[in-house]
Amino acid sequence: MNLDLPIWHAPDGSVVSCTEKVKVMTENMEELAQMAQDAFEDAILMGCDEQQVRGFLVALMQRLENPYQG
Repeated sequence: MNLDLPIWHAPDGSVVSCTEKVKVMTENMEELAQMAQDAFEDAILMGCDEQQVRGFLVALMQRLENPYQG
């Protein structure tokens, strides 16, 4: 899977330019994409409805909580 990763921005709109932070974000997003792809393929092979699985994955991402917001 080829990810088209964005330029990451801080909440104030500034670009996250730290090379190490960008590297970690890239690695995390690639790992997440591969894990989601594997789970998706497993679900399809087990006979699950593709649209239901896609919908669940979208809903899962939308329910992520920010533990750092004050």
